[in-house]
Amino acid sequence: MDGKPRLLDQVRELIRLKHYSIRTDRVYCEWVKRFIRFRSYRHPSEMGAAEVEAFLSDLAVCWR
Repeated sequence: MDGKPRLLDQVRELIRLKHYSIRTDRVYCEWVKRFIRFRSYRHPSEMGAAEVEAFLSDLAVCWR
């Protein structure tokens, strides 16, 4: 490992800094995982607005 914190660890740290609840932590991390799986496990830093828009469109159309 290169010493850099993993993405979900970074998300959790930010959530803790903002004093969000444990449940919010779990839900936000689950949505991050869904987004990453939707984009074939690419790291979010490799993606942009088009990928986010595609994910949200898929949610709106397929997960009503």
